[in-house]
Amino acid sequence: MKFPSALKYTKEHEWVKVDGSVCEVGITDFAQGELGDIIYLDITSDEGSEVKQGDVIGSIEAVKTVSEIFSPISGKITGINNAINDNPSVVNSDPYESGWIVKIQPGNMDEITNLMDSEKYKELIGA
Repeated sequence: MKFPSALKYTKEHEWVKVDGSVCEVGITDFAQGELGDIIYLDITSDEGSEVKQGDVIGSIEAVKTVSEIFSPISGKITGINNAINDNPSVVNSDPYESGWIVKIQPGNMDEITNLMDSEKYKELIGA
């Protein structure tokens, strides 16, 4: 299981990667492993929409369950990874790179600094 140290993590198992003024968001390797084979993603927030930290921005359907995706930060959605609609299993095989879900331009960078680092996230999940 991977825990990239450059990322920030939420207790709901999302990750955030700061890339200049935009943040990529996805689900963690732990989360995809717990969900099992992902068969469908439904991003309900549109590009250009404003979201608040903790808002539901979509859902992930796996063979055994459906789980909500929460926005780890407040800001404006600037991109949606539409490639995962055609190949949702990429979230299982590459959750931190090609399996990203949305890009958000943060409204408040302090929200990012308040997220967990990889060590705290590992403690949360008992890894």
